[in-house]
Amino acid sequence: MTAAKSARTPARSRAPKAEPLPDATVSEMAGVRYLHLDTPWIQGAMRIRQPHKLELEYIQRMMAWLLLRDPEQFAGTRTLHLGLGAAALTKFCHSELRLPTTVVELNPQVIRICHAWFHLPDDDERLRVIEGDADRYVRDAAHIGSADALCVDLYDHEAASPALDDEAFYRACWQVLDDGGVMTVNLFGREASFERSAQRIAAAFGDAHVAVFKPTSDGNTIVLAWKGFTLPEREVLVQRAETLATRWPLPARKWVKLLSAWAPEKSVKPVAKAEPQAEPKAAAKSARKKAASP
Repeated sequence: MTAAKSARTPARSRAPKAEPLPDATVSEMAGVRYLHLDTPWIQGAMRIRQPHKLELEYIQRMMAWLLLRDPEQFAGTRTLHLGLGAAALTKFCHSELRLPTTVVELNPQVIRICHAWFHLPDDDERLRVIEGDADRYVRDAAHIGSADALCVDLYDHEAASPALDDEAFYRACWQVLDDGGVMTVNLFGREASFERSAQRIAAAFGDAHVAVFKPTSDGNTIVLAWKGFTLPEREVLVQRAETLATRWPLPARKWVKLLSAWAPEKSVKPVAKAEPQAEPKAAAKSARKKAASP
């Protein structure tokens, strides 16, 4: 979870007092452990006996950037996660895919509770967990072109709206990606704000560089955006999905069927027909489900 950047304080005035970050808490039900931020809404989940399994459907789809990544360039893919959640994506990229993984998380309690309760490993040569503001991180010129895969899941503690969602933020995300990079973003596809968010992403990446999944049963819609290449043909995506499903426990074959090229006002066209365009510059709604305390 991360907060939006505050307004600049006028000269000689006292800086406004920062809002306290919500407390991170844990609950368990039916063999699944849940992360909360001072509300009943679920910010992440882990199946206790399978700590590396991607439990939530929307989290699985956040890994769909793999479809758009050239298999020959997969080794050494630099992944960047904005928002730690229950560390599901972080553990999968670091421990299962064994990729260089950087995470930016504003709330230190979330980092501590993930180490204690969600099997988040300590930092090593492939993992770096940064306590900091995601907005500042992506706007830092030192991080331009530093990531090949970017996963954005930045919802407030009420799971009501993205904490960072303006066009400037998405342009900064475009800059932090290297050519050939892919971003996945968790949005609420059944909310009125979805189209506005998708348009902001398209303004940063280009209309022909954005695709969307159909919403999950809980309303989460994962948006993909990419930089520096044309979307592969459907046959290529099908081949890649088969390889992914064979190597890892990912429903990649289903992803190809559910993915469509984005167009304004949610018009849908097959993803394989997307035309190239010149390059411009969660908690989830599943998190809205209450989990009973142990």
